[in-house]
Amino acid sequence: MSRLVVVSNRIALPEGGKASAGGLAVGVLDALESTGGLWFGWNGEISETAVEAPLKTQEHGGITYVSFGLEQGDYDRYYLQFSNAVIWPAFHYRLDLVQYQCDAWEGYCSVNRLLATRLQPLLKPDDTLWIHDYHLLPFAAELRKLGVSNPIGFFLHIPFPSPEIFNALPPHETLLSSLCHYDLLGFQTEIDRLAFLNSVSQITRLESRGAKQHHAFDNDFATEVYPIGIEPENIKKMASGPLPPKMAAMKRDLGEIKNIIACERLDYSKGLPERFLAYEALLENYPQHRSHIRYTQIAPTSRGDVQAYQDIRHQLETEAGRINGKYGTLDWTPLYYLNQHFDRRLLMKIFRLTDVALITPLRDGMNLVAKEYVAAQNPDDPGVLVLSRFAGAANELTSALIVNPYDRDNVAAALHDALTMPREERIKRYKEMMAVLRRNDIATWGKTFLNDLQRVSSRGGDQLREQPELA
Repeated sequence: MSRLVVVSNRIALPEGGKASAGGLAVGVLDALESTGGLWFGWNGEISETAVEAPLKTQEHGGITYVSFGLEQGDYDRYYLQFSNAVIWPAFHYRLDLVQYQCDAWEGYCSVNRLLATRLQPLLKPDDTLWIHDYHLLPFAAELRKLGVSNPIGFFLHIPFPSPEIFNALPPHETLLSSLCHYDLLGFQTEIDRLAFLNSVSQITRLESRGAKQHHAFDNDFATEVYPIGIEPENIKKMASGPLPPKMAAMKRDLGEIKNIIACERLDYSKGLPERFLAYEALLENYPQHRSHIRYTQIAPTSRGDVQAYQDIRHQLETEAGRINGKYGTLDWTPLYYLNQHFDRRLLMKIFRLTDVALITPLRDGMNLVAKEYVAAQNPDDPGVLVLSRFAGAANELTSALIVNPYDRDNVAAALHDALTMPREERIKRYKEMMAVLRRNDIATWGKTFLNDLQRVSSRGGDQLREQPELA
């Protein structure tokens, strides 16, 4: 079998382990551990000098980790000013937050070119390449310029926006043309896949070459949907077992108070201000819950040097104080806002103790926290998931209470239903969602993508298989 080479913006070096890794890292590690291979990416180091840092190589568990540092100017232009100030807001439907600069675009292309140049000497003729996420949209095109003819697949972990959004970006045609150099493009949802194809068709002629096989910009490529999963049994194992002493004491102190939990990094795409207002609507519209519930929002700081993130943090702190001041009493605080990081193992135990998860992003590629919450529940007394219709996970977890995050009264009503839902219904919904999580787990995601890449990488070879129903 050919060697698997994975490329991502960041790599999870072996000292971290899978238990502390995020969704991308867990999926990549699962694929690499089953086949062996090479993982190539940035190690998080930033150099003040313009001297090209040497590659660092580590071997662990049959995987070769090859990492590099970035020079400060490259980091600023490629990562901060284009990846996170242009692509991220645009792909999450926030054109108002896009800060396009020609210099940043040139830096983004330059770093992709540099990484391709550094990876190319490490490649073997029969390697299969799997590239991940929005930082590396032009990466295959740069490799092709260097003569690399290996199979190259790409998976986008975030949403792909509608043509009206995407084609507003000044370099949209170059980005689309670059993406068509991949043999296989994977998306989280069918909406994302069609948005990409519609964007291409508005710019150039898009021809069909079979089931989900296409031709555009003088390239043949395939597209498919691969909703990323989790390791449900591993999550269940982390969540169960004895509680740490402080958590056990907290559970005793809470008594009959029901807990609502939400956890994500601090980001404007997560709909946190709207969520706080929806919780306030719950307290206003359903006063019987006052003094009997508690909402805990965990939101560790993300990209704290970006003004938009500083603004949302200030807004949440203000709203939390206002809601607590309006509805709180001497012996009851309705809302806890924690701007800090929690260990993933501890978080799974927290999920298991809570009655409701409130996960309402305004736009999300998948949202693995929603899946982790379900997997962490006690099968005999599970909590309820309230989930935004704009999260990719809503396409699979249809037994959750699906809401419109822009409608605070709709979210408040769903919270009321969740807090009062009979145990029998909670168990039924939990079983239905767990069946989906087990069927579409992280291992299935990786194997399905790589199997499809092998099928289409001959450039005009066999067609993609028909995807099974996801739920």
